[in-house]
Amino acid sequence: MSNRILFLLVFCGLVASASAQSNFNRFNFTAGGGLGIGRGDVANFVGNSYHGVVGGGMNFSRMFGMDAEYMYYDLSFRPSVSQIGLPDPSGHMQSVSLDGIVNAPLHSKFGAYGIFGVGFYRRSVSLAHSQPLSPGTHCQPAWIWWDIACSGNPPTTQTQQTLSSLSKDAGGFNFGGGVTYRLKHPHAKLYIEGRYHRAYQSDVKTIVFPVTVGLRW
Repeated sequence: MSNRILFLLVFCGLVASASAQSNFNRFNFTAGGGLGIGRGDVANFVGNSYHGVVGGGMNFSRMFGMDAEYMYYDLSFRPSVSQIGLPDPSGHMQSVSLDGIVNAPLHSKFGAYGIFGVGFYRRSVSLAHSQPLSPGTHCQPAWIWWDIACSGNPPTTQTQQTLSSLSKDAGGFNFGGGVTYRLKHPHAKLYIEGRYHRAYQSDVKTIVFPVTVGLRW
C-alpha cells in the first residue's frame, strides 16, 4: 500500500510539473530602444547617442531561453571633435547577435534576467563626398575609423590618402541584464536593460553600453 501511495505522489508531481512547464510562452519577442553610452573611442568621438533593437527566439523553460537580435546604434560625431576637412561626417553600427537568456523565477509582477551572447558587428562611417589628403596633413583621432594611416609627432599622413565611406566588419560579444514588469496581457512585459557590447574591428575595438526600454512578450 505504501508503495502505491508513493507511486501516486510521484506521478501527481510529474503531472503537475509538466502542466506548469507547458504554461509558459514557447516563443519570445523583443522591441525597444533608448540611450547609447559610448565607451573607449566611441566615448571620445561620439559620446552618448541612441539605439534601437528588435529580436525573437524560443523559451526552453520558464528559466532558460534564447533569441536572435538586430541592433542599430547611431554614431553621430561630437561637435567638439575637430573635424577639419570632413564634409558632414556620420556613422552607425549594426549588429546581429545570438543570445542566451536566464530568467530569475520571481513570484510577483516584477522579474529579472541575465543575457549574454555573440554576434556580428558592422561599423560604418561616411562623408557627404570624398576628401583627398595630401602627405603631411595633420591627422585627427577620429580618422582611425576611416583607416587613415598616420605617424610622427604630431601625427601626419605620409602618403596620398582619401577620406571616404568605409565599413568594418567584426565578431564580438555582449552581456548584461534587466528587470521586467508584467502587464495585463499574460505574456507582455515592460523591461529596462543595460548591456555591454564589444566588437573587435581590425583598427580599434568598438565598445558601447546601450540602456534599453521596451516590450518583451
